[in-house]
Amino acid sequence: MNDNRRNFIKKGAALAALSVTGLGAYAQAGKEKNPAKKAPAAHPGQHQKVVKWPVTEGPKTAHISIGSSINADETEMQQIKQMGADCVLMGGPKIPWTTEGLRTIMDRFKAQGLTVVNMMIGGYNNAIYGREGRDEEIENVKKSLIAAGEAGLPVVEYNFYADRFMEGYYEKKGRGGSGITAFDYDKGKDAPPKPAIGTYTADQLWANLTYFLKAVIPVAEKAGVRMALHPNDPGVPISHGSAQIIATFDDWKRLVNIVKSPSNGMTFDCGVSREMGYDPIEVFRYLRARDCVNQIHYRNVTVQEPHMRYEEVFFDTGIVNMFAMMREIIQSGYTHGINPEHPRFFTYDKDKPSYVTGKGYPGGSGYSGQSWNVAYTRAMMQAVWSL
Repeated sequence: MNDNRRNFIKKGAALAALSVTGLGAYAQAGKEKNPAKKAPAAHPGQHQKVVKWPVTEGPKTAHISIGSSINADETEMQQIKQMGADCVLMGGPKIPWTTEGLRTIMDRFKAQGLTVVNMMIGGYNNAIYGREGRDEEIENVKKSLIAAGEAGLPVVEYNFYADRFMEGYYEKKGRGGSGITAFDYDKGKDAPPKPAIGTYTADQLWANLTYFLKAVIPVAEKAGVRMALHPNDPGVPISHGSAQIIATFDDWKRLVNIVKSPSNGMTFDCGVSREMGYDPIEVFRYLRARDCVNQIHYRNVTVQEPHMRYEEVFFDTGIVNMFAMMREIIQSGYTHGINPEHPRFFTYDKDKPSYVTGKGYPGGSGYSGQSWNVAYTRAMMQAVWSL
């Protein structure tokens, strides 16, 4: 952990020392007949370094990863490759996972030039609710983490929702009739508890999460696997009578300090951070300085009232500075996946199957929408690298 911090500090200091000369020099270079041989200096007497193109991600950089399925066929995999993505994430099989089972899934994608970098694990509801049977479920999670390490799966993502509040979502029309996902807590804030779940206080859920983490994180760390907890989304205070305990920045700080380890990390989401009223760069810096960003969701929003009312929008129309966010990610030395998620709905996709996003999410879905997200994200990555 200390070595990771020292490496991070060294990288940050080296990047801070770089001279960023601005886009104007590159625009001028484009006017030269052979800019690779002669690039103008940004200031008299200052040498301007020429960046070799194409600039691409690799194993030692952040990399775009796209949502898929363990049952994806060859056509679906080809479509992901055609977007320019080389990495995928997906929901994992039923626990306990086995090394052989994971390798079989990962090898299918590898044959199509895709690397599985993240699987979502589930099947531990008794652990979430502190019910009888949780120890057996936790043992299955431990076995799954060991299998993930042996299979070479670097990240295992998970949720710890008592209940996810979905009633507040609805679709709005965006530019040209595209789909925007809007949220209003008032649309369902008084929804009654679900009989199968009941109600849970924050203290109860924190106790259950602490019990879970203290059991599984040492196993994940030994296996060389990073766990990534996604924050509550939407980050409302109460859902069907139960508290939401990963719904504020203070909650995220508390989480990563329960067991201090790179294996006890989060899925950082710049959209969720802004939905909750926080500066995404401030949130990222806190988590990254502790080596606890194990997966990134990259998306944009507009916010009418933090936590309560907001809209998920096109990356170029929201209030998150997506270039500044990407610059922070890359300059930090982050080397895990970036998922350009929650694509907007395009009319073109209306009668076509959606291979790369889940269905039933109002205002978003579709292959062309996902392709737009990937293109924008790669443009941001290349813009940062070129500087």
